[in-house]
Amino acid sequence: MTTTTVSVGGASAGRADVTSRRARPGLSRRRRETRAAALFLAPDLIGLAVFVGVPMVLSVILSFMSISGFGSYRWVGLANYQRMVADPLFWHSAWVTVLYIVVGVPLLFVVSLALGLLIQQKLPGVGAMRTMFFLPYVLSSVVVGLVWRFMLDDQTGVVNSGLRSVGLPGESWLGSPGLALATVIAIGTWVAMGYYMVIFLSGLQDIPREYYEAAKVDGAGSVASFRLITWPLLRPTSFFVLLMSTVAAITGGFDTIFVLTSGGPANGTTVLVFYIYQQAFQYGEFGYSAAMGTVLVVVMLLASLVVFRATHGGRFSDDHD
Repeated sequence: MTTTTVSVGGASAGRADVTSRRARPGLSRRRRETRAAALFLAPDLIGLAVFVGVPMVLSVILSFMSISGFGSYRWVGLANYQRMVADPLFWHSAWVTVLYIVVGVPLLFVVSLALGLLIQQKLPGVGAMRTMFFLPYVLSSVVVGLVWRFMLDDQTGVVNSGLRSVGLPGESWLGSPGLALATVIAIGTWVAMGYYMVIFLSGLQDIPREYYEAAKVDGAGSVASFRLITWPLLRPTSFFVLLMSTVAAITGGFDTIFVLTSGGPANGTTVLVFYIYQQAFQYGEFGYSAAMGTVLVVVMLLASLVVFRATHGGRFSDDHD
């Protein structure tokens, strides 16, 4: 009897201990998951704060100062922003950036989507095609710029040589104000199309094949299947591509433009990020360049908001289904 009583008491005590441990809020499952998530995110959050957040705050502070070449700082208030409003080269570079976005982003979107649809098919050598299209993206931007600059040379470039061999006149692809920006946009599209092609391919492969088989049974052709199945189910991927390519068009392209044209001819390819570089590192106007950088970040955030609102958060319609 004594043994039985002790056993029951021990079991009761054990159950009570387990119950008390479960009741402690510090050991709840949700608390443990939150703590684990914080530990995993901490390195990235610290790095983001140190290498992105702090420089952004310092850049905003510097935009209200005038910095001499000897490192002296002088508070000037809104003088840099007033100078920006009156600077015709700033507005010209902003206009070139708008052209770069308006032409380059839709072109990149269409080409990348077309390539994604192409390599999704079961074609001979499709693996080699994927590698060929993606390869420019992994190459150095400086290398890409140097290769294309050599190929587009007015006299000895392979492009003009090929045109002359078939009886067509060569063009000054990088020396003509009317062609230089178009050439830079085309090269930028060639570089980035492989990356967004892979993103589109991932989205396409997530669409169940049963939908296409059912549409084929109902008599739908390729165009109808794309309009009714592919495009609606590809909207989240399309939203991501539009957002990322827009941000890249606003802030990117510097390396290629620097190697190809250095902003010329006649500032025809001087996008805003390149003009900021010129003011900071060629003319030593660090305060003025910080002010333009601050405006560029605001413009980038507004552009992201416009893309988000225009696509209804990736739905591309007012439907909330």
